[in-house]
Amino acid sequence: MGKGFAFVGHQYHLEVSNKDYYIDLLFYHYKLRCFVVVELKSREFDPRDVGQINFYLSAVDDLVRSPEDRPTIGLLLCKTKDNFTAEYALRNFSSPIGIAEYETEILNCYKKFL
Repeated sequence: MGKGFAFVGHQYHLEVSNKDYYIDLLFYHYKLRCFVVVELKSREFDPRDVGQINFYLSAVDDLVRSPEDRPTIGLLLCKTKDNFTAEYALRNFSSPIGIAEYETEILNCYKKFL
């Protein structure tokens, strides 16, 4: 993730109203003094994903964050996204949420086995 990030957990457990929820990746950025929620999607971006990550941001802010910390940031990584759909999905949200595409590649050491 880069300088300043500390790994908090993978499939980080949250309990809300006696139901279990799991954040894909949770980091803490010690220079920004905030948590960073990362959700990974192995498919195209769906506007409903914004509701899910916003729920996680609210839960982390209430259940995990200390009063000295800044509001939690969300990062949604999708296989693909349409910029117009992403813009409409985020337009009226006040939470700091970013949506990005990711790319995978086969490492050279594994190509010979395929």
